[in-house]
Amino acid sequence: MEESTKQLAKILGERIRSLRLEQGLSQEQLSERSGLHTNYIGQIERGEKNLTLETLLKIARSLGTSLEQLLHSIDPLDPHTPLGQIVVMLSERPVTDQALVLALMKTVFTWEEEKRK
Repeated sequence: MEESTKQLAKILGERIRSLRLEQGLSQEQLSERSGLHTNYIGQIERGEKNLTLETLLKIARSLGTSLEQLLHSIDPLDPHTPLGQIVVMLSERPVTDQALVLALMKTVFTWEEEKRK
């Protein structure tokens, strides 16, 4: 792999490991869920493998997430913009916190729209 590809594989592997650990899963459990060999999961998490989209989809589904969520750290929004800051903050929080923030945002936006009427 060329250097930029190696770096992308490493970042993605770290993201997969982080999501797996957040869910309290072992590499063996992720392996069983995804149908991929345990050694392969380890190689992915260490950034030693260049993954296919099919493999990424298997892992995303096994982690109960979308490809978008899985890949967001690869090419995130500019962290200097307000939206980028929101994405960075939320991506570091558990899914339950993300859902809470979403509900809160919907409430605030609905309130704002009603206020304008």
